[in-house]
Amino acid sequence: MAAASWGVLYAAVEVAWAAAGITVPWKEHASFAPAVQLLLAALAVLASGACLASTRTLAKPGRAAVATALIVTIPVFVVGTNGLPIYFVTLVTLSGIESATGLAQVLLNTLGAALLLLVGLSYRRRLRGDCPRCGQPHTGTSDGPLAHPAVSPPPKRTRKAVYLLMCGLLPWAGVKSIWTLGGNALGVSGVDWQKTTSVGASGPSKAAAAAGIDVTVLAAMVGVFLLLGLLHAWGQVFPRWTLILSGRRVPRLLPLIPAWLTGIPLTMYGAVLTIMAPLIAVGVLPEIKPSPPFTTSSGITWMVEFGGLAFAGLGIGLVVAARSYAARTRPVCASATARNRPE
Repeated sequence: MAAASWGVLYAAVEVAWAAAGITVPWKEHASFAPAVQLLLAALAVLASGACLASTRTLAKPGRAAVATALIVTIPVFVVGTNGLPIYFVTLVTLSGIESATGLAQVLLNTLGAALLLLVGLSYRRRLRGDCPRCGQPHTGTSDGPLAHPAVSPPPKRTRKAVYLLMCGLLPWAGVKSIWTLGGNALGVSGVDWQKTTSVGASGPSKAAAAAGIDVTVLAAMVGVFLLLGLLHAWGQVFPRWTLILSGRRVPRLLPLIPAWLTGIPLTMYGAVLTIMAPLIAVGVLPEIKPSPPFTTSSGITWMVEFGGLAFAGLGIGLVVAARSYAARTRPVCASATARNRPE
């Protein structure tokens, strides 16, 4: 019901924006055309109808139609979450929001993508004859008590993969830290970098820079903290330093929701940058004209590649760790546990 309601709300907002001619940016210096907004509204209505139909008993053509509608619409709204990390950084650093409608669009896409993914997962389980809530086959209702698994670490290969992906942050964070500390890298001096980034910067951003900390690197460290929580026991049971929460089970959606919502957009954004930089270097794509504080096109190209490695590394790491965390912490209906218990 929540996903269906979102579809109606999304469609109403898009139609209202298109009718009023309100600008909704989708990237820098580019906005959605009214026809695209109406198309998105139609897709939201289609998704809403599919969500309502997914809970009913349907014949084979109906099941195929619902599955097709979800397969078509979910990727559209997942791609629409691409700007979420950028807005997150601007909000955390108090740098100001360039477009309120752009932020609203990304948040609506993010909410829709999350709800539709849950609907798609539940519908897939129904088609297999499993419980739509816990994913296990059992008799009885699916609204009874849940049995939660014991705390367990991820497989060693998962940990190795995630730690390796985290290393993608090092070139990007290292260069930014050098600039913030006043050093020179990629043809950019620390003085020029600080002058450029201080324009329009908020108080917290300036305070962090004065301490030699780039605020975007600090935001990335928040992602690393989330990543570590998905890999370690303190991400499943609150540790001692959480005081009154110590020893209690961590609600599994508390780390999973931000991990999915930031991991997927970061992966897409980082993948684009990672692929784009080599294409620029070999001449397939035009060079990026240097703009302050950069003095050479090669310097910008290298920073694009470093950014791609950082964002894709962190994003893929979050997705991989979240997948493992979800599997290790997934509760099952108590009735399914009782059924599978040996006599």
